[in-house]
Amino acid sequence: MSNEHVLLLGPPGAGKGTQSKRLAAEFDLEHVTTGDALRANKHMETEYGTPASFMDAGELVPDPVVNEIVKTALEDADGYVLDGYPRNLDQVEYLDSVTELDYVFYLAVDEDELVRRLTGRRVCPDCGATFHTEFDQPEEEGVCDECGAELTQRDDDTEDTVRERLRVYHENTAPVVEHYRETGTLVEVEGEGTPDEVFDELATELRD
Repeated sequence: MSNEHVLLLGPPGAGKGTQSKRLAAEFDLEHVTTGDALRANKHMETEYGTPASFMDAGELVPDPVVNEIVKTALEDADGYVLDGYPRNLDQVEYLDSVTELDYVFYLAVDEDELVRRLTGRRVCPDCGATFHTEFDQPEEEGVCDECGAELTQRDDDTEDTVRERLRVYHENTAPVVEHYRETGTLVEVEGEGTPDEVFDELATELRD
């Protein structure tokens, strides 16, 4: 396994998940996401309680608990691609205290393009398969390729909801991007190309 420590930042719809998985596979890195780390360690005891105690109640897991879970996930990995954390400056400060980053990438995508990507997503309510009205169309419009069920749009993929998610992102996480830009560690990557084009740019940076 490689030992690079990579952080991938970007707004919802920028392609962080897709690119993180590809980088992890290409460079033999652990793909660490907040969601996966919380689910894998949901019963881990912290002084603030377990993640499960908040998740089962439908509440947001507070920062101190998320911090401990991410720390554990990073300690278990020689090299990693971190996706979905840090989300605010307090988490940045904590992350800086527990690990050292080699690369910080930011996927830059115009907001209208993000809305187009997110509102075009369609999901299968039966098997969970995901499609897109433009980028990943099913063989028959509106019908799941996997099980034949009628595809639906999730409530959080409507335009109003998407724009609210982006507003919250910019309010909370844009300062994180600025922090890394000011420290000179941020590498901004054009995120509006094809997935292959974006991956090639990221991979080139990692190989240099």
